[in-house]
Amino acid sequence: MDLPRHLVDPAWLVRHLGAPDLVVAEVRWIREGTAGDVVDAFAAGHLPGSVLLDVDRDLAAPAGADGRHPLPTPDAFARTMSRVGIGDATSVVAVDDAGGSLAARLWWMLDVLGHPAAVLDGGTQAWPGAVTTGPAAPPPATFAPLAWPAASAVDVSGVAAILRAGEAAVVDARAGERYRGEIEPIDAVAGHVPGAVSAPWTDNLDPRTGRFRSPDALRRRFEAIGAADGAVAMCGSGVTACHDLLAMRIAGLDRTRLFAGSWSGWIADGSRPVATGSDAGSAGRATR
Repeated sequence: MDLPRHLVDPAWLVRHLGAPDLVVAEVRWIREGTAGDVVDAFAAGHLPGSVLLDVDRDLAAPAGADGRHPLPTPDAFARTMSRVGIGDATSVVAVDDAGGSLAARLWWMLDVLGHPAAVLDGGTQAWPGAVTTGPAAPPPATFAPLAWPAASAVDVSGVAAILRAGEAAVVDARAGERYRGEIEPIDAVAGHVPGAVSAPWTDNLDPRTGRFRSPDALRRRFEAIGAADGAVAMCGSGVTACHDLLAMRIAGLDRTRLFAGSWSGWIADGSRPVATGSDAGSAGRATR
């Protein structure tokens, strides 16, 4: 099935829901230590025929020195896609109830592999139809393992080299107060990578509609902070960074890359510098 580029609107999905070569995948995440369970939340109500993907279990490897949500191995990702009925010839619409901040992770993982994928613009809140309850029972499919393209992601040393050379902008998709180090609700250290610029993912959305801003508006946004082709996106753990990557692609910026370890990977080594405040050019301060 041919998908609209990167985003689909609810009317398009209404027309195509149930097509045999389309899977709607609801991406959910509940922070560790908070109440609730993604399986129960999905069973309580989801788009008809959709399947469940849990960020922690399905779209990441176990947390470690590479951050809280490192990319899964190609084999593990292929097994997950096969289990939920996504095969090599299946088009995927990723959905969430979080402004696209979770769905964009699945979109990015499929897109960099050349697999047709898009995000439902406006998420479940924009869905005009009924929802269904209960667990999903998709027929299994065959999704062949593919290596993550080397050009699509960078690690800690790669980000440090990019910033030293001034090769490209590194944009941080976390909320501004987390970037500035005023609060840090998840990671052990507050602040940002020295030289990274703040680009909260929420600003990619029109606050009136909850949908993505126009391509021109997004391009102006990223150009204003120095992001161009080849920019790198990061966040706390490489999930909401994909929202910035999606927005940059909508804006027509190419060859963008994910800093998969993101902030949680950067601070895993206490000798790495940390900056606070709003000055992206700060040399930062050593922590611990």
